[in-house]
Amino acid sequence: MDKLTKEELREKAKQLAGQYYRMGLNCSESIVLAIHDLNFSDLPKEVVAMATGFGGGMGLSGNTCGCLTGLMMAVGMVHGRKDPLAVESKEERIKQLNGNPGLYRFFNQIPHRFEQEFGSTNCRELTKIFAQWNDKNRAKKCLYLIEESAKMAVDYIIQGKEEGYVQQFGRNMANKL
Repeated sequence: MDKLTKEELREKAKQLAGQYYRMGLNCSESIVLAIHDLNFSDLPKEVVAMATGFGGGMGLSGNTCGCLTGLMMAVGMVHGRKDPLAVESKEERIKQLNGNPGLYRFFNQIPHRFEQEFGSTNCRELTKIFAQWNDKNRAKKCLYLIEESAKMAVDYIIQGKEEGYVQQFGRNMANKL
């Protein structure tokens, strides 16, 4: 991993994710497995199992796009809390999320950028122009979203390593700045 440039890592993530999708993995699994295979994390390969239910907008329900959930999980493999209970106090655990620096500042960027780039975070919205789920053009659009999301995952993994978790909040539930 360290020997490849950021652009090379992005391209490799795109290629792997696209390959996995073409092999029959769903959108979320394809992204998680691609990022796993780039050795950003020492988590076991079985983490891909957590992504299975998110394909098709959560079990084909059309809700949050599986590319977005796969992207979030892939970045979380690297920047998520591996043992949140290792921090002794409840206040410190909450501060890790909400503080400055804080993980929510970092992760908050991802759905906003996804929506800005693709027009929605919702699978049903992203695929509504296709009359049938089995439409080959829908599959091509999903392939594009998968590949771009895998590249985006590399961007955020590197950003977190370089900048930490001090980004400005975007729109959020707690009205944090």
